[in-house]
Amino acid sequence: MTPLKKSDVGFDLSISSHQYVADLLAQANIEINGERPWDMQINAPGVIENALSRGNLGLGESYMNGDWDAESLDQFFYHLMRAQLHLRVKPTQLVYHSLRVKLFNRQSAKRAWEVGEKHYDLGNEFYAAMLDQRMTYTCGYWKNASNLDEAQEAKLDLICRKLQLKPGMRVLDIGCGWGSFMAYAAEHYGVECVGLTISKEQADFGKRVMKKGLPVEFRLQDYRDETEVFDRIVSIGMFEHVGRKNYREYMEVANRCLKEDGLFLLHTIGKNVTAMPPDPWIDKYIFPNGELPSLCQVTDAAESLFVVEDMHNFGADYDKTLMAWHDNFEANWFDFREQFDDEFYRMWRYYLLCCAGAFRARQIQLWQFVLSKEGVVGGYSRVS
Repeated sequence: MTPLKKSDVGFDLSISSHQYVADLLAQANIEINGERPWDMQINAPGVIENALSRGNLGLGESYMNGDWDAESLDQFFYHLMRAQLHLRVKPTQLVYHSLRVKLFNRQSAKRAWEVGEKHYDLGNEFYAAMLDQRMTYTCGYWKNASNLDEAQEAKLDLICRKLQLKPGMRVLDIGCGWGSFMAYAAEHYGVECVGLTISKEQADFGKRVMKKGLPVEFRLQDYRDETEVFDRIVSIGMFEHVGRKNYREYMEVANRCLKEDGLFLLHTIGKNVTAMPPDPWIDKYIFPNGELPSLCQVTDAAESLFVVEDMHNFGADYDKTLMAWHDNFEANWFDFREQFDDEFYRMWRYYLLCCAGAFRARQIQLWQFVLSKEGVVGGYSRVS
C-alpha cells in the first residue's frame, strides 16, 4: 500500500485514520457502530484504511467481503454524498484510474462490447425478476405513477410524445435494451423501429418475446456502424457507455442518421462536475468502461450539429426506480442463489443502493434532451 501523505487526504497524520474518518462521517451525521439505520457497522479491521487509500473501490470491496455494513445502505450513501464527503478525500491509488479515463479511449468500437458481455448478458431471467413487466432498465417517470410498471409506461409514453411520433414514421433506438420502447412505440403510435444493442442476450430475448406483427427489428451492432436515415432517433440510457473520447462521433452518427426535419431524444444519467472521473467500483464491477457526461460535455458534443429544443431533469425519480428494483431483487433473490454467490448478492445490493443514495443526494442527474438539426420552425412545444 502506498503511504498516505497529508496533502493526499487533507488530514494530520498524527490523528489516527479511524478518528479522522469518524470525525468526517460525523459531519454527514453518520456514526461508526452507531444505532441508527444509516450508521456504519465495522465487522473487520482494515475498512477505514482501505477506503482512505482506494476510495469507493476499497469501500465497495470491503462491503462485498462483509467487512462492514449498514442496515439502510441507501440512507448511508445519501448522508455521505449529501455532505459531499466523497469530494473531500482524494485516494492516492486512484490517480492512475483518473489518468486512464483522460488519456485513453476506453469505449472504442472494439471495447464497446465488453459491458454487454459482463453486465447485460447476466441472464434475461435475472433482469426480468428485477425490472418492470416490460423490462425497461432505465429511470421511470413517477410524476403520476404509484408503482414501477406505471412509472416505466409513463416514461415510454412521455418519450413518444416528446418525439411527436406519428404512424408510419421510422425510429432508430440506439441502445434498445430488451426492446421495451420499440414495442410500446410500435403498438401505441404505429411507428416502425430499428434497435441497436451490443448485448446478444438482449437481442435474442427481444426477438423471442416481441409481439408478432409489430414492425420492430433488432440489430446486434455498434452505433458507429449505422448508416440508414430515420424520421426520429431515441437513445435511452446508452450515452453513459459512449465515453468522452467518442461524444462528438456519437452526435455525428445521430446527425447523419436523422432526417433534416427529424427529432432526436437523448435520455442519459449525468454528473454535476466535468472533472469528476468515473466511479472506480462501478467501473470494475458493474459498468466496465462507463462514464457519466456532464451537461457541458453533452452540449459541446452537439454544437453545430443540433439545436437543443428542450432539456428535462427528473433525476430524483431514479431514486424511486432503483429502490423498486432493489425491492424486486430482494424478493426474488432466493430463485438465483444457485446461480450467483453471496458476494454477488452484496455487490448487487451495493450497486443499487449506493446509486439510489447518490440520486437522492442530487449528486447525479437524469436528463432528457430533445434535439433538432436546424431548430423547429415556430418553436418546440414542451411536453411533461
